[in-house]
Amino acid sequence: MKNIIKIAFRNLKRSGRRTMLTATLITIGVIFVLVYSALAGSFKSYMVGEITDSALGHIQIHKKGYVASVDNLPLDKNMNEKQIEKITQMLDENPYIESYTFRIKLGGMFSNYVSSTNIRLNAINPERENKTLPLFKNRLNEPSKEILKEGEILIPELLAKGMSVKKGDTAVLIVNNKQGSVNGVNLKVVGVVSPISGPGGRDGYFHINDAKKVLRIKGIEVSEIVIRIKDVSKLNEAMQSLKPLTEIKNAKDRPVFELHDWTKLSPFFNIVKMLDLMNISIKIILISIVLVSILNVMIMSVYERIKEIGTIAAMGTPPATIVKLFLTEGFILGVFGAIVGAIFSWIIVKSIDMFGVTFSFGRQSDLVLHPELLTSDIVIVSIIVIIISLIASISPAIKAAKLNPVDALRQN
Repeated sequence: MKNIIKIAFRNLKRSGRRTMLTATLITIGVIFVLVYSALAGSFKSYMVGEITDSALGHIQIHKKGYVASVDNLPLDKNMNEKQIEKITQMLDENPYIESYTFRIKLGGMFSNYVSSTNIRLNAINPERENKTLPLFKNRLNEPSKEILKEGEILIPELLAKGMSVKKGDTAVLIVNNKQGSVNGVNLKVVGVVSPISGPGGRDGYFHINDAKKVLRIKGIEVSEIVIRIKDVSKLNEAMQSLKPLTEIKNAKDRPVFELHDWTKLSPFFNIVKMLDLMNISIKIILISIVLVSILNVMIMSVYERIKEIGTIAAMGTPPATIVKLFLTEGFILGVFGAIVGAIFSWIIVKSIDMFGVTFSFGRQSDLVLHPELLTSDIVIVSIIVIIISLIASISPAIKAAKLNPVDALRQN
């Protein structure tokens, strides 16, 4: 085998120009795929982090049927104190969960004494919200350590602009509780919340104690429980560990709770799937480049070396050895292209990470992307390149092995 490798290397070196062109095409293909994967992966991770860490959390728990009717913000589907105790007991014992927070979601009428408009609201526990959604404060026009106190409200950016409401203004919030009575509360505007893509992106926020007062809630009652897990890569495992919640039945033998991860709640997941599809498409293009390049150089090598092949065949070299020789040449080209491509990709990605890439997404601008080249991507792409290099060499190798020594030696 050692001699076959030496001969294969010598043959590639002898056709230096064509070998270098083929290796260059393979290297460019590898660079293109790895750099794209690093950029796309970084963008995906960044946006997923923005959505989960500033609004949705990783997992949400609701009363059964709540999500299907969430546009109506139904107060009659809130979870009661007994149900909340059962859930929190399970959450406190779960090793995957880092923190969780409670919300009451409601709709109401917002008035600045000049004009009024409808508003969607999240009543939150500021301390728990900060811990569960660490990037929430970044959505505020003036981020601060303490995002909200009782008697204060954060309003969505669109409402602030449409009604010319600014920080420090006093407003009235009027809501209907689930018994149908109308109640109001005076609140001080302490900030403006920038929008994001998906549920909750245009909601206002105020203290959960104010919500209990205006809704005249006695005891404990919440619309949803938002969960942050310790390791996002273990989202499926965390969902499985919480699955027993969905198996709890009521007196009518119907499920009491429903469980959703962020992929079921945010439309951004469709963009994630599109990025994954594009990643696969790019890899298919790489495979095509490698296949055509290797196939071309191997076929040309067979035609140029007909006499040489005939000579070694006449000397008693078995066809299997000739096949191994051409497969080894393809293997060397694949390995060389994969290694060089990976090195250049690492340099390019590190350079981009050092300087950063500024981009905009929706209404957000001046976002900085810091790509990271994963070892798993390098290994997968390298394996694909090497396997395709071997596959592309099979046909020329068999063709060379089948040459008749007498006919090959007669070639001019």
